[in-house]
Amino acid sequence: MSEPSPGPAQGPGSGPAPARPAGTAEAPAPSPVPGGRRKDTGPDGAKASGGAGEGRHTRAPRGGIRGREGLAGWLFVSPVLVVLGLFLVVPIGMALWVSLSDWNGQGSPFSSGVHFVGGQNYEPLLTKPGLAQSDFMTSLRNNAYYVLFVVPLQTALALGLALLVNGRRLKGKGFFRTAYYFPAVTSSVAISVVFLFLFSSSGVVNSLLAKIGVDGPAWFADPRGIIHLALDAFGVNNDAPPSALADTTVGGLSLWDWISGPSVAMCAVIALVVWTTAGTFMLMFLAALQDIPLEVEEAAEIDGTGRWQRFRHVTLPMLKPTLFLVLTLGLIGTWQVFDQIYVMTKGGPGKTTLTPAFLSYQSSFFNNEWGQGSAIAFILFSIIVVMTLLQRFVLRDKDEARAKAATRRAAKAARSGSGPTTGTA
Repeated sequence: MSEPSPGPAQGPGSGPAPARPAGTAEAPAPSPVPGGRRKDTGPDGAKASGGAGEGRHTRAPRGGIRGREGLAGWLFVSPVLVVLGLFLVVPIGMALWVSLSDWNGQGSPFSSGVHFVGGQNYEPLLTKPGLAQSDFMTSLRNNAYYVLFVVPLQTALALGLALLVNGRRLKGKGFFRTAYYFPAVTSSVAISVVFLFLFSSSGVVNSLLAKIGVDGPAWFADPRGIIHLALDAFGVNNDAPPSALADTTVGGLSLWDWISGPSVAMCAVIALVVWTTAGTFMLMFLAALQDIPLEVEEAAEIDGTGRWQRFRHVTLPMLKPTLFLVLTLGLIGTWQVFDQIYVMTKGGPGKTTLTPAFLSYQSSFFNNEWGQGSAIAFILFSIIVVMTLLQRFVLRDKDEARAKAATRRAAKAARSGSGPTTGTA
């Protein structure tokens, strides 16, 4: 009979392991850390509690390329920021100081001889009756009529051209896109000179009007407003206007002057600007039209909608962001009109094409009133900002605005503790 093999060797002083009671789990082996303690136990041997963050992994510090993304981004945009700061922010700050000082255009505007005068450069334009206020209000009236006619006309023409070029059956789309956009890349000075010949007394426009029995006006020498001409056709004498309109003055101009409408000369400028800017906005509308899914229009067509209904209820709502962009750019550009006025009319005839931008240039470089010229520029800037914000409010998405308002109200109620609370059973 063979003897049983001996068990594993035991260390000195160690006896046989005690038997484990049935149903008990084996205790986890202690981790090999100094002091004989487990990593998850405290100094007294009790298990450390992670609290609310138990089970979460500690986020490693970001390093390498990802950790320096912000720094790399600022390094990449820093040249542009420097250029904008030097050639945009600094000149604007200098112009603001000039509008508040008595600088006469000689030497540095920051020299010791230049003094702060506050709103003295703004007072003759806004509150003090005189030639300066009359000219400024005349320029605002002219520019307001210019904006009122140019922005809707150029937007409608651009949208119509985009719909035409986007048509499926049109052949030679590339040619028409180039032809419609070509005036936008041509020099505004060159186009203005061409229009001077077209709208001269013996020009092409008057020749075409003569063929249909219309005696064309001397376009750039006619200061009459088109609303005054329309009222004259209905028996209102321009030489003896109603006393209620002629005797009431607002901002240095009578109400009869305020409702004159754009002059005949300004109408020629309006035609020029609409023709040259419609091509640029056509490309914006064309890009938006090509972004509309074809399935949406096909579904509307299957539902039995007509062409006008599809345009009104499907196409136009989807063009709303582009429409807002076109109207905003058109509004800003029309309030800043200068090139065409300088080349074609220089504010004449009878100051009926005078605009704030040209008046600012005239006050500074011809009348040597640099503070007043800068003040006109900043008033014009304020008008553009207000008109843009108003346009944004009118064209806002009402459903989205209501949702944002509801979210703000809920957040405010939650902060104040008056919001709805969920009770516990």
